[in-house]
Amino acid sequence: MRLLICTQTVDLADPVMGFFHRWIEELAKHCESVTVICLREGEHDLPKNVRVLSLGKERGASRLHYVLRFYSYLWHERKNYDAVFVHMNQEYVLLGGVLWRMLGKKVGMWRNHKSGSLSTYIAVWLSNDVFCTSRLSFTARFAKSHIMPVGIDTDFFSRRTFVDRKTNSILSLGRIAPVKNISTLIDAVALLRGRKISFTLDIYGDALPRDAAYMESLKRSVIKNRLDDVVTFYAGIPNAATPEIYNTHEIFVNMSPNGLFDKTIFEAAACECVVVATSSDFAADADSRLVPKEISVAALADTFEQVLKLSHAEKEKLGKDLRAVAESKHGLALLVERLMYIFNHGK
Repeated sequence: MRLLICTQTVDLADPVMGFFHRWIEELAKHCESVTVICLREGEHDLPKNVRVLSLGKERGASRLHYVLRFYSYLWHERKNYDAVFVHMNQEYVLLGGVLWRMLGKKVGMWRNHKSGSLSTYIAVWLSNDVFCTSRLSFTARFAKSHIMPVGIDTDFFSRRTFVDRKTNSILSLGRIAPVKNISTLIDAVALLRGRKISFTLDIYGDALPRDAAYMESLKRSVIKNRLDDVVTFYAGIPNAATPEIYNTHEIFVNMSPNGLFDKTIFEAAACECVVVATSSDFAADADSRLVPKEISVAALADTFEQVLKLSHAEKEKLGKDLRAVAESKHGLALLVERLMYIFNHGK
């Protein structure tokens, strides 16, 4: 197969999208050729059968320029791809879907989010297949949808025994936004502090410009609750640098609501962290002690207290059990095999 991929960013150094570089590498193993159209091109080191075509965001191009260049690529490359994999951005399907239908190209759209709109319905209608990881994702409701593995490189994300974990350390890593419920996390650890429970919390991530005020409110909350000696904020880091961060922490927390099944959950699990997450998709495979009863300050604090009081051996066993789930159900190789089977056979 010759595959066209449309995605947001191709950049190893990108804190949010850096992981997709490995997806492209793995897909390239199963394809004669891969052409990638991205909004922004950064650092990459891809196989020889992969070409990257940028719409020019890294050069400050305008939105009109993006659209015109996108259509130019679709037309000039039309004989160089058989199918299209649109990753995360439904706008690519809205722009190219009709042309792809006219050209007889099969379209698979990856979209994993709890909410959607009329535009999402149209993008689904224009797609042959839709992929998501959460059964509560907006797109999971459609007959053409497929529930997929999260897609973690479990060789890269693994326990590094030469790295020491800090006792009672909690980690939050990912984009800073209200939907991630970081404010609930900070209030929960403030409650832990009141219970005289020892811990540290490191928060890694950047906020989009629209969420800058939210980020500042989180920092004010830390100071207000006198947590600045145990809670530390760090800027987002490249995905390639995250295994060491996971490996230095005992507990990873993710407070995203149902319908969002963040890949960081299983990156941390593959590194044998004890993962505390509120996702019902995660709850299906995790020890019940690791899933707060609800997204609330009290429920999260109670879960942390229970986990922090476990012995070192109990924490290690939980971490190994979670890695087994990551390997058996959410590995990158498994994901790519399923994607390529669906592209080739339609099931």
